[in-house]
Amino acid sequence: MKNIQILSGIALLSLVFTSCKDEKQEQAKKTIDAYIAYVDSVQNVKADDLKADWKDVEAEYNRREENAQLALADLKDNTTETERINTSKSKYEEFKNEMDAVFAPPVSSKQQLRNALFGEGKIGDDMSFAWVNAQNIHSVYQQFVHTVENNKDSYSREDWDEIKLMYEALDSRKNTVEKEGLTSEDNRKIAGLKIKFAPMYTVNRMGAKSAENAEAKK
Repeated sequence: MKNIQILSGIALLSLVFTSCKDEKQEQAKKTIDAYIAYVDSVQNVKADDLKADWKDVEAEYNRREENAQLALADLKDNTTETERINTSKSKYEEFKNEMDAVFAPPVSSKQQLRNALFGEGKIGDDMSFAWVNAQNIHSVYQQFVHTVENNKDSYSREDWDEIKLMYEALDSRKNTVEKEGLTSEDNRKIAGLKIKFAPMYTVNRMGAKSAENAEAKK
């Protein structure tokens, strides 16, 4: 009789354990479903409605994503759920990049010009050229001069003034870089680019100014 009671107790404990385990797995799936549903719901909201609360949206996403990742540990076989999470994660990252672009402040024409001359975001309002060194300064001059050459017919007088300002700042950086190991070969190539730039600037700026004066008289 005692043995029957012991066996019954073990069976009951096993049943409770299995029930708890099943409940835990069920809760884990619900957590993952909630994460996926959140990603889908955010994507259906208009950008204008999201903008004011975007930080809250991101915070909530991070919380749900973290919970979903933790929930995977409670699943006996989480292969399918891992794929579902990764798919939603990719969808959200793509959506986030789109929203970041939408919410970003408009880039001024001056900054667009600087981006073209030096590379995206290399020169900002601080006009720092600290990133230019003896190893890359020749390629910086090369991009600058070739960009100007390719677009010289489309620049306004104000553009040329900005170009001159940037050119002088780059030249100032070159004076520093020369003391930091600039090779004679790169120095020679830079000199050739400078010879190419000078008359191009003079002629085209004068042309842009004349064109603007003519337009003003109309």
